[in-house]
Amino acid sequence: MLTIGELAAYAGVTIRTVRHYHAKGLLPEPERDHSGYRRYGARAVSDLIRIRTLAEAGVPLARVEELLDADEEEFAAAVADIDRRLRAEIRERQRHRERIAQLAAGDNLALPPEAAAYLARLREIGLPERLIAGERDAWILVAAQLPQHMPAFMALKEAQLDQPEQNAFHRDLADAIDWAPDDPRVAGLADQLVGLIEAELAAAPDGWDEDDLDLPDDLAELLDGVFLSSVPMAPRLLALLEERGWTGWTKLARLDP
Repeated sequence: MLTIGELAAYAGVTIRTVRHYHAKGLLPEPERDHSGYRRYGARAVSDLIRIRTLAEAGVPLARVEELLDADEEEFAAAVADIDRRLRAEIRERQRHRERIAQLAAGDNLALPPEAAAYLARLREIGLPERLIAGERDAWILVAAQLPQHMPAFMALKEAQLDQPEQNAFHRDLADAIDWAPDDPRVAGLADQLVGLIEAELAAAPDGWDEDDLDLPDDLAELLDGVFLSSVPMAPRLLALLEERGWTGWTKLARLDP
């Protein structure tokens, strides 16, 4: 007869595991000897090894007892069912791993791949992280509201980055983030932006539908509010745009003559 420690050693588990299986009702507790110690026989060793083998194979403990008492046909059916469940769990965990790998890149959090690629291009042209972070947060809001339009938006933004004058404007805007409202350079920035807007409308990318630029008013207002509250010269820039026939920032629109 074996002590609980000897039983555990024979089966290759810990004493704590044996007690856990007792508590779950998987391994019957033996009678105690006259000294009060549990004593186990060969059947207990066999049962414990079977329980350990099933548990290590991924069988939930809630189903181990069922398999221990099953005949050959029942055992095969139960194992097939458990295998299906395990394969589904593996697929789900693989999806989680893929998502975690995407999140490790940072910009992929709540953004489609094309938006993350656009932000990567902004880094390539040397824009500061402060500006890129603002772009990222803005596109997260847009993607949440208009996911179906994100490919079209990003196609337009990628086309803009192929133009040296657009890259120059992005850099100038990055430099202007901390300008005071009365900085004389703000007027030049407004002229630069109006020129880009008009040139963009005259040469839109093939397949681009201008309606895809139409953001809901509440979303545009929210994004404009972020710009106005975080960039000191923003109110002055928008006022200068209106003087030049344009209104808005996120949702630029030509004013009626």
